Amino acid sequence: MVILVAMTTPAEGRITTETRGHLFLMGIDRAHKRNAFGPELLRGLSDAYRALEDDDQLRCGVVFAHGDHFTGGLDLAAVGPLIASGEKLAPAGAIDPWGVSGPPVSKPVVVAVRGLCLTLGIELILASDVCVAASDARFAQIEIKRGIFPFGGATLRMPQRLGWGNAMRYLLTGDEFDAATALRIGLVQEVVDPGQDLDRAVAIADRIAQQAPLGVRATLHNARVAVDRGPAAAIEDLRPTLGKLLASDDAREGMMSFVERRAGRFTGR
Repeated sequence: MVILVAMTTPAEGRITTETRGHLFLMGIDRAHKRNAFGPELLRGLSDAYRALEDDDQLRCGVVFAHGDHFTGGLDLAAVGPLIASGEKLAPAGAIDPWGVSGPPVSKPVVVAVRGLCLTLGIELILASDVCVAASDARFAQIEIKRGIFPFGGATLRMPQRLGWGNAMRYLLTGDEFDAATALRIGLVQEVVDPGQDLDRAVAIADRIAQQAPLGVRATLHNARVAVDRGPAAAIEDLRPTLGKLLASDDAREGMMSFVERRAGRFTGR
């Protein structure tokens, strides 16, 4: 197990990172401010996503929070002036975890949520692939109460993921909703007892990481094509992508493991 920590001052917060086998854990650490995202956290998480993308040994990411709350949202006092001035919040070459600027990370990301999850926290879930929430989690997209509107992907993805009515119910009111509601409308995929959210998210991520990594990334890519460009584009992508996979070592290993009735030993090649 390798632990890396993105160094910033305590007031600004930091993103902790930890490698567990093929998993990459990214922790939001500004608990004294309910993990509200200022410039340092935004840049730190972007850097962490780049590290996940670039390391071929990493197959799945997990985003979680230190402390009692996932995030109180954006620290508008710190970030607002930068946004208004047009300054870029992510460093050159970084990956936008919210997937609204540049290509998204090509590997799956599982999110573990506890306590309060506001605004860009919900948008981070929507930009990720699987979410586990503690039963005490509370959600709200409250930009409408602050004279602005969501600009981290909620207006794009909430209608797709949750359905138009569910999206508008919470986007246009800023009302809070609980974990049971988040599960019912499809924002999260599992609800667990408080304190179990990270363990369960890691377990799901580990199951993903045990599968053939080229196949996982191809599945994720094709599903994104279907959502972003429509079924016809995804269908057009099927055969050429399958052809590449069939020529891979992992495909050969998958067939051998089936014949020999054992778990596959995949290398990502």
